[in-house]
Amino acid sequence: MHKAGLGAALALLISGAAAAQGNGWGGVSSPAPGPARIIGGTSLGCIAGAVQLPSEGPGWQAVRVSRNRHWGHPVLIEWVRGFAGEAQRRGFPDLWIGDLAQPRGGPMTYGHASHQTGIDVDIWLDLSAKPRLPAAAREDIRVTSLVLPDETGVDPARFTDRHAALIRLAAERPGVDRLLVNHAIKRELCRRHRGEAWLRRVRPWRGHDSHMHIRLRCPAGQAECLDIAPPPAGDGCDASLDWWLSEEARRPAPRPPGPPPRLPAACAGVLAAR
Repeated sequence: MHKAGLGAALALLISGAAAAQGNGWGGVSSPAPGPARIIGGTSLGCIAGAVQLPSEGPGWQAVRVSRNRHWGHPVLIEWVRGFAGEAQRRGFPDLWIGDLAQPRGGPMTYGHASHQTGIDVDIWLDLSAKPRLPAAAREDIRVTSLVLPDETGVDPARFTDRHAALIRLAAERPGVDRLLVNHAIKRELCRRHRGEAWLRRVRPWRGHDSHMHIRLRCPAGQAECLDIAPPPAGDGCDASLDWWLSEEARRPAPRPPGPPPRLPAACAGVLAAR
């Protein structure tokens, strides 16, 4: 199987694990006490000592706050603050900030297979002017896809140089491991910016047609945090992008049988901490 196909199978496997294990984690409303401690990897892990992103600040407004998914490692919270502030200084409107992690991380019952250790954040690619709205009015924000229905490319009526500039601004900030967008957006970025070093961190993944998913590297001093392998060398603007339009990519194989992967043993203590 193509390596991207293996990745798809793994994502489905982890998603099944999240559904099996997620209920307890989603029901906890507050973080585990103590200093920040990441255990495991972003698709199978947890966090103690998480910090909550305020529902709004200079350059951002958090959406769907009722989900209680705006928690993360302090390094992620500072990254979001810094990025939103820099985007504002460069003339971008307020950014809609989607999910980070649950108060103690761990698997979610819906929406994500990752976002489990407080180093992931979804930032929506909506560049319209935004009035300041109360949190309750941000519960049902809808963002239009930037990608054509068949995913063969971006919608030329919607995707602009400003979208590319915002993605680049995020990809070039310190601490970023990778930035996930729909493969059609990656293809368009390659058309406009082929050969530029920042494209290495911009990787294609399913969905992500109206938002970008930022993943940071494990912060310093987090010995139990597991990074995934770094992105392959090069700008990623090669034949591997064509795979995303293949039948294998469009209809991934069913999840293989067997027990779901288990969270690290230390996460049980994070979930139970009072």
